[in-house]
Amino acid sequence: MHSLDDLGWDTFYERQLIDEERARWQAARVVWEARGHYRISTGDAEWDGLLAGRIRHAAASRADLPAIGDWVLAALGADNRATIQRVLARRSWFSRGAAGRTTEEQIVAANVDTVLLVTSLNRDFNLRRIERYLTLSWESGARPIVVLNKADLCADPEESRAKAASASDGVPVLVTSALRGDGMSALKEVIRTAGTTALLGSSGVGKSTLINALVGEARQHVKSLRAGDERERHTTTSRQLFCVPGGGVVIDTPGMRELQLWDAEAGLEHAFSEVEHLAETCRFRDCSHGVEPGCAVTAAVDRGELTAERLDSYRRLQREDRFLRSRRDERARSERTRQGKRAAKALRLQEKLRKR
Repeated sequence: MHSLDDLGWDTFYERQLIDEERARWQAARVVWEARGHYRISTGDAEWDGLLAGRIRHAAASRADLPAIGDWVLAALGADNRATIQRVLARRSWFSRGAAGRTTEEQIVAANVDTVLLVTSLNRDFNLRRIERYLTLSWESGARPIVVLNKADLCADPEESRAKAASASDGVPVLVTSALRGDGMSALKEVIRTAGTTALLGSSGVGKSTLINALVGEARQHVKSLRAGDERERHTTTSRQLFCVPGGGVVIDTPGMRELQLWDAEAGLEHAFSEVEHLAETCRFRDCSHGVEPGCAVTAAVDRGELTAERLDSYRRLQREDRFLRSRRDERARSERTRQGKRAAKALRLQEKLRKR
């Protein structure tokens, strides 16, 4: 049995409550979420969470609906059912652009203090993917840590750790093997002291195996390695929050096949801080770090102080962020136009009724 404090409740959320709400509703945390269905915990019990109609009506997008890790106020009912009445303001959230052609924010996990970016030391190991995850992590407001899992499948884990460190710009890098136990003590200590922690990564990197090792029992189902690419077959389809024995809260998320940026300007500044620092000394303020004379960034590449691959990654993510920003602006303009036409139509209707 746990308490709200064990789940991560603190004064940031306490201060959002008013006396009337304290008397009528119970604070709870979303501990399971899948396709608009929720389970919430009050610490001593879990409840099936149903959304009050006004929350759905007021939501301008999916980002306004509850996500795993959110704190909510709920009216508790019979048969372990509860109606979610309000979503408390988030302290942080990890979001991405929703998969597909839509331009919409998707909240992957809310109120996260530390993000564990999990990749595996086999064929999944990819520095450019790590840079992308780091960009979104810094934007979320959470502290990122890179976790290189499946050290038992790598001939030289230390070499891979050094490569990951070069692309992480000072972010801690842990090497683990959930099967052999490598690095698990260090990982448990991070989770014990890091508040709410979320595991994020591609499908098959071993997040569920890590969760099982952390909680000390098989809470997440894991299938055998898929033949040909040494990946665990994807099994996690929901987002779930666990209390870890010894302290700490950890969120497991489904593997993400697509990781599209969302409002990542500040995240890029953190993830590529050395590029940003060099750019301050370029001759032109709007330097694209391509063929312009006096570019301090390309000069650093020529001197071997910055790899061409890292610069290419920075420029690619920067272009993607600008493109998505323009799409969001265009969508906002279209929505304002649609609302304006609707309002004008309503006024014309009122005018006709008044003349009758």
